[in-house]
Amino acid sequence: MRGVLLDVDGVLVVSWKALPGAPDALHRLRGAGLPIRLLTNTTSKTRAEVAGALRACGFELDDQELLTASVATSAYLGEHYTRARCAVLNEGPLDDLEGVELVDLSDSPEVVVIGSAGPMFDWQTMNLAARTVANGAELVAMHGTAAWQTRDGLCIDGGAYATALEHATGVTATTIGKPARGMFDAAVAGLGIDPAEAVMVGDDLASDVLAAQHLGLTGVLVRTGKFRQALLDRSAEQPDVVIDAVTELPAFLEVV
Repeated sequence: MRGVLLDVDGVLVVSWKALPGAPDALHRLRGAGLPIRLLTNTTSKTRAEVAGALRACGFELDDQELLTASVATSAYLGEHYTRARCAVLNEGPLDDLEGVELVDLSDSPEVVVIGSAGPMFDWQTMNLAARTVANGAELVAMHGTAAWQTRDGLCIDGGAYATALEHATGVTATTIGKPARGMFDAAVAGLGIDPAEAVMVGDDLASDVLAAQHLGLTGVLVRTGKFRQALLDRSAEQPDVVIDAVTELPAFLEVV
């Protein structure tokens, strides 16, 4: 392997607290000369806030190493919907959506964008979103993550709501973050390596690991975060490697 891609939430941190030994594991990878990219579907914080939170947890990090679904969504909307009116449902700041014309769902948007879920995703709001899409608005999902893990337990995320809207309206969403290939392609290209030379580490079997394997990367599933043994047992596809935590990654990659 000549490059390492890692998910953030559930692999390095949970509820923005570093998992035991995770900062040291990344330090060891860097010490071995392995370039790193962090791929996160987190849109509840800006890219700068995510980077700051990781540094506060003890992780060494350059901003260029962090790829977020918010920034990727901004680039997509800027390229495909330059002058479109966009209603963004996201439980978090929208600062990274530079140049996007933001409107409310009640203002007849041309694009409905689904981000990180939270209290704003109530029955009335989702009904209005469904009706807007059914009446012709495009549907864009910042990412496909259905759930994330906190100290209090599993939480439903925006990917689950995007899927619900697809089922309700018959409209297929354009997904920007994982498991769509864009973030993986950008990370590998940024490292200047081939997919077969990269490893992707995540706690989400489908969005992180299998999605990466479909693109030719080596997939490593960690038993932290939202990992569920039952999901792994019943999956028709299996990860290339399963490890208990990111602390075992240096040994797997023979980093000493």
